[in-house]
Amino acid sequence: MPGGGTAPARLVLADDHDLVREGIHLVLDREPDLEVVGEASNGREAVEVCRKTDPDLVLMDVRMPDMDGLEATREIKATQPTVSVLVVTTYENPDYLFEAMKSGAAGYVLKDASKEELVGAVRKVLEGESPLAQDLAIRLLQRLATEAPLPDRQSADPPSQSPQPPQPSGLSRREVPLPGKLTPRELEIVGLLAQGRSNRDIAGILMISRATVKVHVERIIRKLGVSDRTQAVVRAIERGMISPQSGHG
Repeated sequence: MPGGGTAPARLVLADDHDLVREGIHLVLDREPDLEVVGEASNGREAVEVCRKTDPDLVLMDVRMPDMDGLEATREIKATQPTVSVLVVTTYENPDYLFEAMKSGAAGYVLKDASKEELVGAVRKVLEGESPLAQDLAIRLLQRLATEAPLPDRQSADPPSQSPQPPQPSGLSRREVPLPGKLTPRELEIVGLLAQGRSNRDIAGILMISRATVKVHVERIIRKLGVSDRTQAVVRAIERGMISPQSGHG
């Protein structure tokens, strides 16, 4: 993961255009905290490459032959819930991005993004921040909250979707976290995440340090058995922890 003298984050690139993959590979390989460990030219190959390399993050093209990006994302998240997926798309289409989030993606980056924007989006996901613009995040999450069936309020039962819940970025990949109920403070932070708030925003609102917010977010991710903050909000909405109207529980 970035910083701290740790090993570089492991990335997989999935795109059916060789030149696009080569260009992204060149950009990311210049960063000492990032390492491309595999490439795929279609969705099915992406699933297989992820199975073999166990990356931290996949940059996933949305339109590929032999399984598209959404289906590949669902396959990867079903078997490797610790892997984050960053969708690479040509258009900022809210409908497609909504489906990508439901499939398990942490966010998206546009194909015509600058080098700085590409690297920044990757690092945001790896560092536990959201790569989504706040206004877009709010719209997508409100739509998800409106469409999702709301069960009873927070249950003591752990989530059943993941046989082995994933770890946030600061934890060893071999530690097995135990899911559990969120504390009142964690529920408060999930509500703020659902508003598209950054760690800096949350720290200011709650009058705590950004480091403390990061620890809370990591614990939330761990307890909910997801890979990133976007999917933490998705899971919280699915479990009825926050309301469609306000984003708060």
